[in-house]
Amino acid sequence: MQAHPLRLAPGDDLRAAVEDVLRQRDLHAAFVIQGIGSLSVAQLRFAGAEAPSELRGDLEIVSLAGSVSPDGAHLHMSVADARGQVFGGHVASGCMVRTTAELLLALLPEHRFARKLDPATGFLELVIESKPDR
Repeated sequence: MQAHPLRLAPGDDLRAAVEDVLRQRDLHAAFVIQGIGSLSVAQLRFAGAEAPSELRGDLEIVSLAGSVSPDGAHLHMSVADARGQVFGGHVASGCMVRTTAELLLALLPEHRFARKLDPATGFLELVIESKPDR
């Protein structure tokens, strides 16, 4: 496992930036261990919802975690608005960094993650494989 700190700048799309790390490093597995920062736009799919809901304003990332594979990221995030009201859910594309986002990724070069349809859940679920020694 390799620790990879990442700082995102204003205007960055949080999800796209996390997914880009794997492509840039030609890796196939990672976890976002934690993330903090601020957003101007959050796109969160709430539990049981078909589509994400858009939140706008001064939003603080309270927590961020998830897995990343070449098939994309599966991230969950909690954000607080200017009144302290907290919203949480599945991170969709379009979460725009307001001032900064500071993340810690655990890169796993010895593993390969994929997402495959699980008939029991009806969702694309994480499949974990160990990469053979080279």
